[in-house]
Amino acid sequence: MADKTGRKVMHDEGCNVQSSVRIKPKKPSLYKVIMLNDDVTTMDFVVEILKDIFGKSNEEAVALMLKVHHEGRAVIAVYIYDIAKTKQRQALERAKANGFPFRIDIESE
Repeated sequence: MADKTGRKVMHDEGCNVQSSVRIKPKKPSLYKVIMLNDDVTTMDFVVEILKDIFGKSNEEAVALMLKVHHEGRAVIAVYIYDIAKTKQRQALERAKANGFPFRIDIESE
């Protein structure tokens, strides 16, 4: 049960003791999803991954693909760890199924 200040108040029926604890949720750590350039994976495939798995618009996907192509790597998204890892796995599985040596890493922000 919470009091008017938002503090959690606990009552023990056997005693006349009240304790008040303020519970503050911890923000989850964020992780950068980084796409790396290679000389084999097609630009169309990279755009498809960015749109299908990472939810980018066509314009965003093309801009990110070109950044990876010209700079060698780019941060394509930032997520909590579980989501970053899932999207990385999905992208790598699709690349493997299509015969591309596509690389995507995760780094702590």
